[in-house]
Amino acid sequence: MKKWFAEDFEFVVEVTGFLNGDKTENYCRNGEEPGDVYRCTYGCPVNECGQGICSKAMMMLYPLMDAVRSGGDLTKLGGDSRLSKTVVCPDGCVIFRLTAKPLGNENFHTGGFWKSPDNN
Repeated sequence: MKKWFAEDFEFVVEVTGFLNGDKTENYCRNGEEPGDVYRCTYGCPVNECGQGICSKAMMMLYPLMDAVRSGGDLTKLGGDSRLSKTVVCPDGCVIFRLTAKPLGNENFHTGGFWKSPDNN
């Protein structure tokens, strides 16, 4: 992989708890536990051990991440703040908090970085 673009946001996803119960065994198939932290810019979030976040949770997180990248305000989607939102995984097990951190770089589209293969 050759990551050539410096993204404009870093995303931090923290497991804040379980909707029911207090342990991951026989509950969360991916083994998420409160205190787990995942980070990414554009790719899928990984933890400090390089393990990826649950793919079902990513289905919930990706549209929110794209909304932020597009200049959106997460409070208009029920967020805790403009750049933070708490979500429950699709299985109804794990509670995650997504937080976006601006990195000060230009946006991929408005900064003119995307080019059609026909126009290179």
